[in-house]
Amino acid sequence: MHELLNQKAEQAVEKKAALGKDINLNQFVHSSDEHQYLDQLSQVESTDANRFLDVGIDTNNESPATFIQKDHSVIHCHSHQKGIDIMKYSQALKDIDDIDQYAWKGVAVDTDKYTAKVGLTPHDGYFIRSQAGVKTEQPVQSCLHIANDSISQNVHNLVIAEEDSDLKVITGCSTAPHLNTGLHIGVSEFYVKKNACLTFTMIHDWGKNVDVRPRTTVYVEEGGIFISNYICLRPAGSLQMYPTTILKGKGAIARMNSVIVSHPESHIDIGGKVILQAPKSRAEIISRAIVSGGTIIARGSLVGKSTDIRAHLECKGLILNDGLMHAIPEIEGYVPGVEMSHEAAVGKIDPEEIEYLMARGLDEETAVSTIVRGFLNIDIKGLPKTLKKRIDSLVQETEKDMF
Repeated sequence: MHELLNQKAEQAVEKKAALGKDINLNQFVHSSDEHQYLDQLSQVESTDANRFLDVGIDTNNESPATFIQKDHSVIHCHSHQKGIDIMKYSQALKDIDDIDQYAWKGVAVDTDKYTAKVGLTPHDGYFIRSQAGVKTEQPVQSCLHIANDSISQNVHNLVIAEEDSDLKVITGCSTAPHLNTGLHIGVSEFYVKKNACLTFTMIHDWGKNVDVRPRTTVYVEEGGIFISNYICLRPAGSLQMYPTTILKGKGAIARMNSVIVSHPESHIDIGGKVILQAPKSRAEIISRAIVSGGTIIARGSLVGKSTDIRAHLECKGLILNDGLMHAIPEIEGYVPGVEMSHEAAVGKIDPEEIEYLMARGLDEETAVSTIVRGFLNIDIKGLPKTLKKRIDSLVQETEKDMF
């Protein structure tokens, strides 16, 4: 990292985040033993492979490229498709000639103490790039896993979809079942070039005492499309995530979908902002949240700064058990010709819906389960069938915990 970045990071080490619960970084370990590198995915231990599968990462699947990091060690990184570059972030800093055009250009190193920690004590992360015109049918796989207790995993991720490419990425984040505490800090910077499409799907399974602090910025150029799918159904200690997407080119599009379930003692502060800077840009933020104990703060922000833009924000929450569902939709328009709308709703399961299904032969538990599953079902476009089936399976498994 350049000396100037180091200086900025040093100045921000105590700078708290603008939103959400603050974390004492000193309670976590920022070094760990190395894990062995694996040349073949078949060498992944079965216990790890099962955890990875829970977050959509299939070690038996021939993905175009796969990246797996365990604690601070990259244990596998390989591309099978020509035109798909994948490597650990520290290697990209050495090997990618134009890396300075992207690294720390989207997320400022001095944003808060979490970004500063990644700048000062980085633990790799991934670099993924689709070359111009290259298209992926199946998603590139990336997995970030915490195996040891009290570890802080500070990663920097960089994803670039070059012009006219179509890149699909699934990131699965997980922890070992025995983990008591842990911290994940992820700085991610995405660049979608002219007429490119990036579909980025995240499935998170962190553990009930793990704190998570992602910091993400996305730039979308003319005619580009960015689709973000975020799924967090299992218990987490605290999660604070508010990615910003900037539509900087004419006709750029952003679609952000999230499906979240909070459990007792969880504190989930999640949302997203889209800034529509260019004419004819379009944005959609859709979230579904279920409170089964704990807290969900669902934020959404649309900022219209150009004429002839359209955007919609929709946040719906369902409270099954005592907890807090707090929806915060925001819309800002700066010029004539913007067209933006929002819809927010928090409620409970309608007894009439339950009675309707019971009248058609379902028992009460099955009726409630059917309604919940339908509520969580967002039509996420661009997912391969195998991944969609896995998400549907996760929803069904989560129902058991909720009830």
